[in-house]
Amino acid sequence: MTEGRREAPHERGSQWYDNEAGPLVRPYAMTGGRTRSGPAGVRFDLIALVSLDPAAPGDDDVGLGPEHRCLVDLCRPETQSVAELAAGADLPVGVVRVLLGDLLELGRVTVSRPVPPAQLPDERILREVIEGLRAL
Repeated sequence: MTEGRREAPHERGSQWYDNEAGPLVRPYAMTGGRTRSGPAGVRFDLIALVSLDPAAPGDDDVGLGPEHRCLVDLCRPETQSVAELAAGADLPVGVVRVLLGDLLELGRVTVSRPVPPAQLPDERILREVIEGLRAL
């Protein structure tokens, strides 16, 4: 392992990774040249939470590529954000978004999108609640 560089789980002992040269498979090859996730072009926010779908089939990873399996493995212990998955897999966010679109279509993962700012409580109300709690 090169100093200062983390080794992603999918790289350990892999013939597709050279510590000196970097990945031997380019990002466009991992996504089949696609830049958008899913046929509907679903966008994944960096803070969108991804978890394994409990209704998904067991360990049927036969049709999945190594990068897909890496993302599934990262989601096994706990829910992860898209940004955390990209960092954990050591892949560009754009690639992770496309791969997550594949997993979403296959029913392997679920995605919880962040709450839009318009639906968040007003800051004034939150401050009043805090002041009320402090008064107790």
